Amino acid sequence: MRILLLNQTFHPDVAATAQHAHDLGRYLVERGHEVVVVSSRSIYGSRGAVLPAREVVDGIEVHRVGFSLFGKGSILGRLADFVIFYLAAALRVLTLRRPDVLIGFTTPPFIALVGWLSRLLRGGRFVYWVMDLYPDVLVACGVMKPASPITRILDRINRFCLRRADRSVVLGQCMLQRVLDKGVDADRLAVINVWSDDSELAAGADEAASLRREWGLADRFVVMYSGNLGLGHDVETLRGAMEALRDDERIAFVFVGGGKRMDEARKFAEDRGLAHVRFQPYQPRERLGAVLALADVHLISLLDASLGVMVPSKLYGIMAAGRAAVYVGPAESEVGRTLDQHEAGVRIASGDADGLAAALRKLAENPDRAREMGTRARAALCAHYDRPHACLAWESLLQSLHTEADGAAAGASRSEAQ
Repeated sequence: MRILLLNQTFHPDVAATAQHAHDLGRYLVERGHEVVVVSSRSIYGSRGAVLPAREVVDGIEVHRVGFSLFGKGSILGRLADFVIFYLAAALRVLTLRRPDVLIGFTTPPFIALVGWLSRLLRGGRFVYWVMDLYPDVLVACGVMKPASPITRILDRINRFCLRRADRSVVLGQCMLQRVLDKGVDADRLAVINVWSDDSELAAGADEAASLRREWGLADRFVVMYSGNLGLGHDVETLRGAMEALRDDERIAFVFVGGGKRMDEARKFAEDRGLAHVRFQPYQPRERLGAVLALADVHLISLLDASLGVMVPSKLYGIMAAGRAAVYVGPAESEVGRTLDQHEAGVRIASGDADGLAAALRKLAENPDRAREMGTRARAALCAHYDRPHACLAWESLLQSLHTEADGAAAGASRSEAQ
């Protein structure tokens, strides 16, 4: 089976969607499938075309197109970069040999339309991998108004993608309900969680001690936020806890990554003179296991308004590293359900900064409890949420669509013969 993955980012980019595309592509190649990727020549959020136009990565045929003129400098600049990628990606997809199945991601928003266009013009199957719901996530973050004309137009485009795809893959039950509420037939939907590679992350645990020394953390109880801290995350509650714990010499906060609200958190720490709060840039993937393992607990946050429109994927990396999560957000989210089901962390309501500070104090006083939750988290990850489980679900889905297509083609041939 020939499978094409269409996404703005791909290896060596460290964005979460790039890593998941790489993981799924490697798995499918190992299973004997032919995998092609169309992505951008730019590192996500950066200007210029720095990646090769064509290469083979772990048996995956990678075609990179377009370039970023503006990076993340402005909304209009990002829109211009998106348009460049849309046009270049559409041209490349339509000139490559036709795939049996095309998987369109949500980076940039609505790039899945290219998948629909490919199926319309050339046949094959089209799968919409819904990493985030647009424009819902922009409304949830306050960037767009719910009833504005542009919001309604973008929502119609997304509903079109959801209804025209042979299957839409959502990340959890809360996102599934959001999509069902848009009038999409349940038989066109599949739930497959994102994942983490437990063997890859566990292998970095031995390096964690040296990284602690390198970052000057010594024997502190480390509370880490790793990854993107964006508009859909609850930063206010985190800031309140950081302020409340400023005089607790046992605890150090470490933020690793980026995002629009990461700069906000950094400025808050600098303005308040919070010496127990540290910041590090995104780390290479090969170092991720050590980074996650050096923390005693990890923070996850989600605004209540973001329920079902985005699903934080960092949970699975935390579980693979054998660490507990302290989650600030709605209980109904996929993160809240998973932590409760496996007793793998602590859940705090949005806005409860005092509750978050108290929970972190208790864990610092009783680190064995944090370790026990981390042990349960890793066991649950290996049993239900690791890469082989999720990728097998993906292969089964793709194979069923390919079989359906073959059956439909055979039926059409019989009809013509009669």
